Amino acid sequence: MENEAFWGVDCDILIPAALEGQITKDNAGHIKAKMVIEGANGPTTTEADDILTDKGVLVLPDVIANAGGVTVSYFEWVQDFSSFFWTEDEINARLERIMVSAFDAIWQVAADKRISLRTAAFVIACHRVLEARAERGLYP
Repeated sequence: MENEAFWGVDCDILIPAALEGQITKDNAGHIKAKMVIEGANGPTTTEADDILTDKGVLVLPDVIANAGGVTVSYFEWVQDFSSFFWTEDEINARLERIMVSAFDAIWQVAADKRISLRTAAFVIACHRVLEARAERGLYP
């Protein structure tokens, strides 16, 4: 299948999950999916993101869509550091709680401010950094 034909496949959900920079200004206009879930890190260029937004395509950004692996890596670090280990069910429950909470927060900010999910995620991240700095000062 040719590159242009691939990006133009009629589908509901497109999940670019391999490489960075795969959805570009050159192919974003061909995408027919109603939703793009970014499984890879940075699969959509800024220009392509704007095109998808203008087309009404819902983009679930990589910072939330593929955050589960990083979250579970953190759980592993916590367990190793404390020599206290959770069952797989406990890990899955913790992961689900964190991911659902993060998504809900992003969705709410996006809806309230009428911005993209990516921008909402960045708004929340910046707000958290500012709160941490106000509370803790500069680190270290």
